[in-house]
Amino acid sequence: MKTTPIRALFWVLLATTAIGSGAAAYSQARDPMWDSSQLPESRGTVKQYTLTPRGDVDGIILTDGTEVKLPPHLSAQTVFAIRPGDQVSVRGLRARAIPLVDAASITNVTTGKSVVDNGPPDRLGANNDQTISGRIALQLHGKRGEVNGVVLDDGTTLRLPPPEAERVQDQLIQGRSISVRGNVLDTALGKVVDVRAIGASPEQMTEVRGPRPPGPADGPDRRGPPPPPPPPRG
Repeated sequence: MKTTPIRALFWVLLATTAIGSGAAAYSQARDPMWDSSQLPESRGTVKQYTLTPRGDVDGIILTDGTEVKLPPHLSAQTVFAIRPGDQVSVRGLRARAIPLVDAASITNVTTGKSVVDNGPPDRLGANNDQTISGRIALQLHGKRGEVNGVVLDDGTTLRLPPPEAERVQDQLIQGRSISVRGNVLDTALGKVVDVRAIGASPEQMTEVRGPRPPGPADGPDRRGPPPPPPPPRG
């Protein structure tokens, strides 16, 4: 996401108001560092979403014509919290010459649900391994009927490569307690775990092998090492 002049001013304003409490905020890395309630408030009724070329929501338009901008990584949170027709409170920096707000937060006045911009999510591929335990509510399947994961009773989705799901299928039975370790992605749509290890308890887990890399059926990995090159001609 490009840094606009409005967004740059936003960070400068918040930085100057956070000097007194900077040390305390820094010690809590998981908590929002900036307090958006210090920013100017705008209120209005949502007319529609604004969309990126990929169809992600990157803001809203109010009935008075004000355009409110949010980064696309908040798309899911926005549509779950804010809908056309809702009364909203917007905190952010207003443009001087046009009806535009670079929002730090949008709150649904009726429900109290808020969408807050705390910066972009962790970069793709960042390691977030956690151990999770629960009871299996149901199995998940691919298009061919192969088991490729389960859903726990708290709604958490566990995903495994189909060959590994078949290998440990005796552990993927509905109603059975299970523990897994893997990369956890927690979003507004739910929590999903890319399983790396699985077992009956955190102390009894075995590693999950990843899917076989794609390649031709008779590729070098299946035929053994390639033959040595022919000797040079004399």
